[in-house]
Amino acid sequence: MADVAAAAGVSGQTVSRVVNASPRVDPATRARVEAAMSRLGYRPHRAARALRTGRTQTIGLVVATLDTVGNSRMLQAVAAAAAGRGYGVALVTAVGPESADDAFARLADQGVDGVVVLNEASPFAAAVPAAAGFRLLLVDAPGAPASPDAAPGFHVVQTDHAAGAHQAVAHLLELGHRHIAHIAGPADSFAARQREEGWRSALTGAGLEVPVPVRGDWSAASGYAAGGRLDDATAVFVANDQMALGALRALADAGKTVPADVSVVGFDDIADAAEYRPPLTTVRQDFDALGARAVEVLLDDVESAADTAPVVETFTPALVVRASTAPRR
Repeated sequence: MADVAAAAGVSGQTVSRVVNASPRVDPATRARVEAAMSRLGYRPHRAARALRTGRTQTIGLVVATLDTVGNSRMLQAVAAAAAGRGYGVALVTAVGPESADDAFARLADQGVDGVVVLNEASPFAAAVPAAAGFRLLLVDAPGAPASPDAAPGFHVVQTDHAAGAHQAVAHLLELGHRHIAHIAGPADSFAARQREEGWRSALTGAGLEVPVPVRGDWSAASGYAAGGRLDDATAVFVANDQMALGALRALADAGKTVPADVSVVGFDDIADAAEYRPPLTTVRQDFDALGARAVEVLLDDVESAADTAPVVETFTPALVVRASTAPRR
């Protein structure tokens, strides 16, 4: 920092302010310091900074699996948002309460400044004793209050999965479908349960019988297996786009045309959904916005000098209509 200060003709304190993104530096001086940093190849020393500030500029990310597109997209979004704030990400996996305890212990060893817990890992994360010492944010937290007034003790950023599913089924009802099947996700998944609830409530509200859902495991292969068990349904709401891909192939193998014989709606709007045959009608989750907001809330808490009240925010997904749905014949 002394070398940068000398090259830029400023004080060491000014260099420190630039490194820490302080607003108390005028643009011309900031540009001169950044040019000197680039010319000299200067990078902040994380270990030294941690000793001085008590922060490692690293956040933890706890996931149950990266096999699903949603978790992979969230990992990418969180990592990008953290990098934009000058933070790194330490990734750990946890698939149950005991492994969650181990995951938090590993993050404690690394001295992370806060933790984001994704989706399927969140049901037990808040109950893990080791989590008590962290600034904690859960993405999709079962039992989370609708507002921060209930003071859950951690931040929550979530998608309204039930509302998204309700939109999907309402679209099929508007097209005249009355026998709408559901390929559900795993029974122990919070997101899957919420999407199933949205499907049920839409059918019940229309005065229709609710059939028994066919359950998959989020994979395209399980969607293919489930797609062969839809009986005489004229439409199907599928809990994610990967299973919808398998269902489309199963329907084709059974000699059924989509959407002439069966309309199909997915959930997530993954990058390839528009390239399915036919292009998939689906419910879009904004993973980038969800991940960015999760990081923003957590780091605002980490960097705050005072205690921060729990934040609870809900994102409502949007239906994207493509060629896989059509009026009932």
